[in-house]
Amino acid sequence: VQLQASGGGLVQAGGSLRFSCAASGNIESINVMGWYRQAPGKQRVLVARINNIINYADSVKGRFTISRDNAKNTVDLQMNSLKPEDTAVYYCNVDLILRNGVRYLYWGQGTQVTVSS
Repeated sequence: VQLQASGGGLVQAGGSLRFSCAASGNIESINVMGWYRQAPGKQRVLVARINNIINYADSVKGRFTISRDNAKNTVDLQMNSLKPEDTAVYYCNVDLILRNGVRYLYWGQGTQVTVSS
């Protein structure tokens, strides 16, 4: 299984960015798809996740929107009104079932987001 993430980069405060993550390979089904982030010197934390319901970190509610395309096994994160405190490495995360029935948690490679003030 591979997770291919795209997006991210450098943006000024108040700007927008969009991430996309695609899962491919020996996948039977996908449970939860989500995004986490890790700022320098801090732990990795949940940004947003989606299965039958959607959860957002309080810090991004009203600014970020997560969406999912089950046919394409993709999850997107639209980030608006970005703030300097959103600066972090963002990771795609997918909880899935392989075709052999094994449940596995995959992480994408991480993408840097830098928001300048």
